[in-house]
Amino acid sequence: MKSFADQGAIKPIDDLRDKIVDNFGQSVADVGSVDGKRYAVMFKGANKSTIWYNVADFEEAGVDPPETWEDLTAAADTLKAAGITPYSVGVDVGWPISDLFENVYIRQAGAEKYDQLTNHEIPWTDQSVKDALTTMQAIVGDSADLAGGTDGALQSDMPASVAKVFNDSPEAAMVVIGDFAPGVVTDNPLEPVTGYNVFAFPSINGSGPVVVGGGDQCVNFKTSEAATAFLDYLTTADAAEIWAARGGFSSPNKNVDESVYPDDITRTNATALANAEEFRSRHVRPAAVRVRRNAGAGLFKAFTDFVAKPDDVDGITQQMETDAKKAFNS
Repeated sequence: MKSFADQGAIKPIDDLRDKIVDNFGQSVADVGSVDGKRYAVMFKGANKSTIWYNVADFEEAGVDPPETWEDLTAAADTLKAAGITPYSVGVDVGWPISDLFENVYIRQAGAEKYDQLTNHEIPWTDQSVKDALTTMQAIVGDSADLAGGTDGALQSDMPASVAKVFNDSPEAAMVVIGDFAPGVVTDNPLEPVTGYNVFAFPSINGSGPVVVGGGDQCVNFKTSEAATAFLDYLTTADAAEIWAARGGFSSPNKNVDESVYPDDITRTNATALANAEEFRSRHVRPAAVRVRRNAGAGLFKAFTDFVAKPDDVDGITQQMETDAKKAFNS
């Protein structure tokens, strides 16, 4: 979107500014802006601040869905004491670990630092990055906490990591992945809520409700009365509720009636997205290293290397900064 805006290929929709802010909130609205000009309506959203769990494993260990990072680490310890591996992680292309980093980083360092890192206004060797990686060691730092150990995690792709939890003979109790998790398992024997369920990514140091995610931005390539009227309509709760009621859709519109969502899990994820105090695009990585053709390269590889060498925080952050410089100077 920024590239199109810089080229003058898309048209500003500043007349819709107030409606977008009123319906979606300032942080979602900001994602649709470039250099202070409004260009987009984020009609469809994705919540990537979710952790999925196997209900039977939680019940066997006697743990409840945690709300804070301290509660999460305590739950993992309790699960392990009960003979249950806490986490399944799919590392092979790097982006699932970068998603984990973004969720930790924004809660620990704050939205302002998150934006600075996104724009490379602070280096990846900044202490805030090192602190986030150190916090992440609670999940990926101990091979015994991972399904298949560290080597298994490094060789697992994202769908396989989800399948290890969405299973009646699970290999792990939890997987940190976005709200699309149920859709990537081709043969899921579990029922939602009773077999698998979800909780929001925990608060860190008292952080408020925040969602890192994605979304589909609707823009005008050509100004026309019809196109402007359509974008105007997409700002309304009425437009979102049509699709929300049919399933497979989360709206970042905070005025959508949550009762229209067809099931409890979709409702939980969608309302967390809409009600977040802060929303940020999950793309804290520079564009040049987050596209799929670079999966397993650049910053993605650095996150993979971190799982392999979680104690080498200084070395990994220096590698990240070298890759970021290349991306921003390319």
